[in-house]
Amino acid sequence: MKTKLPAPERFDAMIIGAGAAGMMCALIAAQGGRSVLLLDQARQLAEKIRISGGGRCNFTHLHASPQNYLSHNPDFCRSALARYTPQHFIALLERHGLHYHEKTAGQLFCDEGSEAIIALLKAECDAAGVRWCMPCTVTRITRDEMFRVVTTRGEYHAAALVIASGGLSIPKIGATPFGYQVANQFEVPVTPLKPGLVPLTFAPQEWERYAALAGVSLEAVVSCGRQRFRGDLLFTHRGLSGPAILQISSYWEQGHPLSIDLLPDTDLSGLFVAQRGSRMLLGNFLAQYLPKRLAEIVATQWLENKPLDQLAGKALRALADRLKDWRITPSGTLGYSKAEVTCGGVDTRALSSKTMACNDVPGLYFIGEVVDVTGQLGGYNFQWAWASGHAAGIAIRGK
Repeated sequence: MKTKLPAPERFDAMIIGAGAAGMMCALIAAQGGRSVLLLDQARQLAEKIRISGGGRCNFTHLHASPQNYLSHNPDFCRSALARYTPQHFIALLERHGLHYHEKTAGQLFCDEGSEAIIALLKAECDAAGVRWCMPCTVTRITRDEMFRVVTTRGEYHAAALVIASGGLSIPKIGATPFGYQVANQFEVPVTPLKPGLVPLTFAPQEWERYAALAGVSLEAVVSCGRQRFRGDLLFTHRGLSGPAILQISSYWEQGHPLSIDLLPDTDLSGLFVAQRGSRMLLGNFLAQYLPKRLAEIVATQWLENKPLDQLAGKALRALADRLKDWRITPSGTLGYSKAEVTCGGVDTRALSSKTMACNDVPGLYFIGEVVDVTGQLGGYNFQWAWASGHAAGIAIRGK
């Protein structure tokens, strides 16, 4: 005699991915009276929040605007960002008695750490009646009148299905292409993917002369095309890292050169003119303005480490120009294992900018990193997670 299986549970909405965007969507929809099931494959909740900001969680940027986001459809993020602002999330923190501080201009970090942000979101979900299902692996999704999701914990049905499963960045904490596979299943287009906010690498033979600089850092301006970022630059054994490089990496394309101003506040040409006739060695002179090891490399490999009065004015002017516009072409990146985000994703032309719902698949939503909206470094990606999750949650509770 066959055992009769229990009927699948039904919900108003199922959300796959219990990260920043997924939890925000869940709590907003559930607060509106909707029944919500939140699924995730991970055993530990919101690992990407946990490791962010060195455990302090750079949870937003005060000045987040569409200009801080990269997308094939740059205007798509406007609606969601306008309806859920940094001030909204700050108010949520304050209601929970959490404190925060501004580190770099506009970047807000939680004083109590990332765990406090996770606990806040879980508490809000619990209070709203969100059902949790984790760890739980989705094995199949089908759709007729409702979405049918078969998992390792059973089968569930829902009128709305929200994909908040993130991108490909940091696979060691569980990143998978799941969201893009769902998009492909329902014939929702996906734009080309690449690692973003990631260190850049160079061909070994080209970088050999700079490998000894690993660990040296300085403030610089890094440009690629029309994009330009100022911040710390860090030399590594394989290439360049640091905030300025991470920022430009999202905009860099294979084969394109970088322009690096290693002395953004220094008129080196003028200083050379003023020091005409000096017997100071070039390396010692440059060490007044550059880290000592970098000054030595520049002096010995870009010119000759002779006293200034023995170097031609033309050669010194050329050196000054090169330090203001060092042209170098990366060979690649350190990949998704070291990338903070994934550039590209579910094509926003297939989604509603107001609701995050698919135009051609009723009830299917995509939010957070899986969408082709990538923020710059500094809390912008969390703000997109909150804003896109909020937009979808409001849409679901309005149905």
